[in-house]
Amino acid sequence: MWYRANGDTVTLTLHIQPGAKKSGIAGLHGDALKIRLAAPPIEGRANEALLKYMAGLFDVPIRQVVLLHGEQSRHKVISVAGSQIDPETLIGEMD
Repeated sequence: MWYRANGDTVTLTLHIQPGAKKSGIAGLHGDALKIRLAAPPIEGRANEALLKYMAGLFDVPIRQVVLLHGEQSRHKVISVAGSQIDPETLIGEMD
């Protein structure tokens, strides 16, 4: 499973493809949700873009989205606190 819910916090396992033409959800990639990011993987820009993108998807302030693991990796784990959005609905947001 690519996400876990614990109270009002959701932990997501993501596979990131930086440098894409546009940001979007690409579907499942093994046990992770694949995210395409328009930002390049340079000087933390892709991580910053990822947090902003996920905050928008979950309709929460960016401060409620935290990168837990994978700062230098395509495989990342983030947590999102206080969202009313069901992670399963993100699959429907695919490009």
